Amino acid sequence: MVLMYADPAATESMTAEQRAEVFRRHEDLHRDLEGSGELLNGAGLAYPRDTTTLRRSEDGPAAADGPFLGSTEHLTAYYVLECASPERARAIAERVIDFHVVAAEVRPIHDVFGMDAR
Repeated sequence: MVLMYADPAATESMTAEQRAEVFRRHEDLHRDLEGSGELLNGAGLAYPRDTTTLRRSEDGPAAADGPFLGSTEHLTAYYVLECASPERARAIAERVIDFHVVAAEVRPIHDVFGMDAR
């Protein structure tokens, strides 16, 4: 999985030309990854201000408006990929780094049932 991070304030202040450039770059990447069969899923996420975070408490789950962490950069989008190697996943992630997506995290996915019981 490639997790993309951006500053929501910077996203909101992008010009129409900058937004068009971001969309163009992702459309190019989508086309390449769909052609290779590596793209399984992906989506952009709403702004952190539109987030509800649930936390465990003694009285049960407690809800709070806003993101999980107070940070400048927040999770903005993701791609679920099926790649031949971790190096290939990192190469794909490098293509999303730009003036908008300032960090990308590459993380393997496992199913809950496959978790190591250590």
